[in-house]
Amino acid sequence: MNKNDKILILGSAGMVGSAILRNLIGKGYENIVGTDYRSAGQKFEKVRYRKVDLMDPAACHSLFVEEEPDYVFVAAARVGGIVANNTYRAQFLYDNLLIQNNVIHQAYLSKVKKLLFLGSSCIYPKNAPQPIREEYLLTGPLEFTNEPYAIAKITGLKMCENYNLTYGTNFIAAMPTNLYGPNDNYDLQNSHVLPALIRKFHEAKVSGAPDVTIWGTGTPLREFMHVDDLAAAVIFLMETYDGSKFVNIGWGKDITIRDLAFLIRDVVGFEGELVFDHSKPDGTPRKLLDVSLLTSLGFTPSIHLREGITSTYADFQNKHA
Repeated sequence: MNKNDKILILGSAGMVGSAILRNLIGKGYENIVGTDYRSAGQKFEKVRYRKVDLMDPAACHSLFVEEEPDYVFVAAARVGGIVANNTYRAQFLYDNLLIQNNVIHQAYLSKVKKLLFLGSSCIYPKNAPQPIREEYLLTGPLEFTNEPYAIAKITGLKMCENYNLTYGTNFIAAMPTNLYGPNDNYDLQNSHVLPALIRKFHEAKVSGAPDVTIWGTGTPLREFMHVDDLAAAVIFLMETYDGSKFVNIGWGKDITIRDLAFLIRDVVGFEGELVFDHSKPDGTPRKLLDVSLLTSLGFTPSIHLREGITSTYADFQNKHA
């Protein structure tokens, strides 16, 4: 990418999109169009914003025709944690398929130079061998609780692959591990585990509660990556990688939910007890990505978990406390 190429960030208001936007600005890119900055809580002076319903084919068509972007980051999606995924199953499937179908096809029609589609590590089978390599895709059943979202994301990466094969496009896909960081969702019903725990421990500290309840047994292993590391990785791929094979993005290290809870308790400063509610679902027993391909391409993340949680908690206090 050249610094004056027009870059379109779809979903620039969300945690991932806003991190990509911050990183691009930091690297000197100046011709950036974002979509709807409201939930990000921050508007960058060098960015033009448009409010667009990407589920509307006509609106998506107009966006691409009017902007004529050179590069497109697809960070727009309907997302949520285990409860949201399992509760709003039809919406997660329908909405994400609509967004992807509209965006990827319009990028082809508009002859964009390159598109990067962001998926999720939930695309892999529930009992995939660990760590999970890219070739394990479609080798077994998915985790039931997030199956609709996973199917949508699998469809998106396969669209990129097959548009490349059919039309000669340059559409790449990246599958991030569990993400956290600024502009995360802290809703206790719809958020992912790490931001939910930050909020739980903070509110317990403020209220003087004697304990905090953690869903599940605490034994599942999860990998976490700060969203600024993710942003750096996808921009690195956009700048350097061409290929239909999608790329895992992660740390290559995992932690039990129990140890994560104690780490967050320590960062937040809550001094009460932890109670694990075994009646609640654990989800996939382990989910650790093999990041050999990403490493071989020349990228290594830099934000360690305690450092990342500390800065994320500070962001939470500034915006929500």
